[in-house]
Amino acid sequence: MRKYFLSLVVAAPFVATAAYGLPAPSSPSSREKRAVAPRATPTPVAQRRAVAVSEADRPSTVVVIDAGHGGFDRGGIPRQLVPEKTMNLDVAQRLKAVLTAYGYRVVMTRDSDVFVPLGTRVAIANSYRDAIFVCIHFNAARRRSASGIETYFYSSQSLPLASAIHYYVAGGAPTANRGVRRRGFYVLRRTTIPSVLVECGFLTNAAEANYAQSADYRQKLAEEIGRGVRERSLVASTSAANRLAANNTGVPLQPFIDQTHYRDPDLSRSKRGKRSSKSSSRSTSSKRKHSSDSDSEKKTTKRKSAPAQTED
Repeated sequence: MRKYFLSLVVAAPFVATAAYGLPAPSSPSSREKRAVAPRATPTPVAQRRAVAVSEADRPSTVVVIDAGHGGFDRGGIPRQLVPEKTMNLDVAQRLKAVLTAYGYRVVMTRDSDVFVPLGTRVAIANSYRDAIFVCIHFNAARRRSASGIETYFYSSQSLPLASAIHYYVAGGAPTANRGVRRRGFYVLRRTTIPSVLVECGFLTNAAEANYAQSADYRQKLAEEIGRGVRERSLVASTSAANRLAANNTGVPLQPFIDQTHYRDPDLSRSKRGKRSSKSSSRSTSSKRKHSSDSDSEKKTTKRKSAPAQTED
């Protein structure tokens, strides 16, 4: 009886293995086949992380994505071959998928080819407290050689977000780095949450227009912007920026060009022309006023000097 009990104890693991259907390879050839079998395509990082994100770990921040232009507003400059509004919407929709996979709640100011007024876009962004605003654009210039990536912000609370997004987008793009710039665009000036506007390249530049028309490149842009959104909290202060850059750790706070009172010559000059015409009209009117004042002064001096001559 004792021998029978011992034999049952020894045989139990083998019975359990057979019951769960996990037998050892039946022959060396099958083991070799398994060893050389091609590996399955790995799940993208965003999707793997999305599966791991629980409700407790889900980011509380709402990301408002604004695809520039739309509807009758084509964007860009006249006679531009690649419509900016289409590229903006495509990158914005890809960014929505990336951020949703990270666990963010995403709100789109437009999700189709429609025109949304700037005031409405701002109102949507300001309706969320714990939120950030990311505006997607492509650039255009009459000078065809103009190229590169730009990221704009306005308020000081938006600089870390602009730094992180620009750090990754410009670092991964095969085009020039035009830097971070402070500019009072309407959607940046009127929003009360951290807000940035990303210019993903010049559609008037032949090379960058070809990049933009590639789905792979637009996907890469979306992924780099999404990475900047996720890692905006890792942006270091100015004092630690040089140390982080040397150690390749973290995200350094990016230097920026203040263009709140300056217009980039590479950008469209339509508004500039209107302002110059207004300023010229003002200067002309001021000249006329000055000349009329000087004429009146001359007349008064003549009238005052006339009695003196008669007295002599």
